Amino acid sequence: MATETLTAVGTARGKSPRRRRRGIRRDETVAGWLFVAPVIVILGLFLLLPILMAFWVSLTDWNGQGSPFTSEVPFVGGHNYTQLFTEDGLARRDFMTSIRNNIYYVAIVVPAQTVLALGLALVVNNRMLKGKSFFRSAFYFPSVTSSVAISVVFLFLFANSGAVNALLAFLGIDGPEWFADSRGVLHLLLGTVGVDSPPAGLTGGGPFGLSWWDWLAGPSVAMMSIITLVVWTTSGTFMLMFLAGLQNVPVALDEASILDGASRWQRFRHVTLPLLKPTTFLVLTLGLIGSWQVFDQVYVMSQGDPAKTTLTPAYLSYRTAFRDFDYGSGAAISFVLFLIIIVFTLIQRRALAERDTDRPRRGWRRRRVPERS
Repeated sequence: MATETLTAVGTARGKSPRRRRRGIRRDETVAGWLFVAPVIVILGLFLLLPILMAFWVSLTDWNGQGSPFTSEVPFVGGHNYTQLFTEDGLARRDFMTSIRNNIYYVAIVVPAQTVLALGLALVVNNRMLKGKSFFRSAFYFPSVTSSVAISVVFLFLFANSGAVNALLAFLGIDGPEWFADSRGVLHLLLGTVGVDSPPAGLTGGGPFGLSWWDWLAGPSVAMMSIITLVVWTTSGTFMLMFLAGLQNVPVALDEASILDGASRWQRFRHVTLPLLKPTTFLVLTLGLIGSWQVFDQVYVMSQGDPAKTTLTPAYLSYRTAFRDFDYGSGAAISFVLFLIIIVFTLIQRRALAERDTDRPRRGWRRRRVPERS
């Protein structure tokens, strides 16, 4: 009888901590949800809900009058998306022209600003450099200045009688009309070797309604001026990121490589760059996203002209929605642009991801180590 009593008491004592633990964990869960509930509500109201509303607009033919959620607004389904890729017309041609322009823009801006930012960070991080604070502020100053104000300044610099053409004239070069020249840079380079007209094989139908000659035009002269502006204004921000990464590089590794006889280039390639891989991924990702979302410079400096050679998807979405009052097509362009950014970001992450060396390869089995007797 005494044994049964002790067993019951021991069982009850053994179960009570579990119940208490479960109660504590349940209280922590409830408290956690209570703490994050305001943020979830705010993000849901001001982020998720507008995205869902914009997606619904992209499925309609709303012209901006009244509410887009009434039965009077025509529902067109995926027509706003299919006309961008499959239907011949002005909508697809303009969209593919903007994609072509943005591809060249990204291909030049992202590598240029990354290399320039890394170079500036290496200069500022030099131990022998005096006045680091001054150079750091000077390099970062264009990034904190209004992009609209800098765009207006560049309009004066690249004007026909501006400082850039005056400098080129001093060197004996006749400067072009920067914001009125729609010729592609690759076409200009081919013209220097005598190729002024497109070959017969490139004039035929290319992908998505543009000829191969149009796809291979390269960025226009007007787009190159915008590229110059963007590279100059964004490199300062990325310089600070690289500078933070360089200051986290252990000095002992650099000194050990010097003792091993490594040259400056070998130390940079085999010690500094591998340790800057997370920073490089961050810079490339932010640069890629910002390059696909370029809008304000195009709006101030060219508005897609000349001949739509500076037209970008972001500006095309704005123009289609707020000027042509075709909000459905404008919203569809913005969602396609969002998918393009996601795809390129995932590809970039896949290319720069660090491989786990401890993980066995697929198809390779671990060998069992025989136990020692």
